[in-house]
Amino acid sequence: MDFFDVISRRFSYRKSLDSSPLPLDDLKKIVQAGLDAPSGKNEQTTGFIIIQDPEVVKTINKMPGANGSMATAPAYIACHMNKKPVETYSGHYFDIEDCAAAVENMLLAATAMGYATVWIDGWLRVDGRAERIGELCSLDAQRIIRILIPVGKALEEQKRPVKKGFEERVTIV
Repeated sequence: MDFFDVISRRFSYRKSLDSSPLPLDDLKKIVQAGLDAPSGKNEQTTGFIIIQDPEVVKTINKMPGANGSMATAPAYIACHMNKKPVETYSGHYFDIEDCAAAVENMLLAATAMGYATVWIDGWLRVDGRAERIGELCSLDAQRIIRILIPVGKALEEQKRPVKKGFEERVTIV
């Protein structure tokens, strides 16, 4: 698939996923795309957890508020970062930006491989969900799950939302 086709086909899939296990090599390939993302001053602050253990997956599937792809995913990729950001440049840090760049690479890679995904962020910030998933995955207490990506094969049709036009969002100077 052409790179620009992958970009235009990627969207947040929120419906049910096929619960069949995914090949670990496919999940590793998706995470490698995240590892290959740029990071501020090349600090590489984002860490990743491939979650495919059936008991851990089932626990996440059944967490309060999980529905659609969150309730049916056969695997997840968790992106974690330091709870206290690492200063990398003149008092600034880029942990969130590093994580976001890695996630976008992984979403595109998953799309190119025929998988459906969605970027989960806000749901993690409610009722200690990020911390609970971190505990399930034995994450170091100094780290926090920042983004969770359910990964699987789409079971239902879902259209990509219409994006605003170029002229509405771009200024040329």
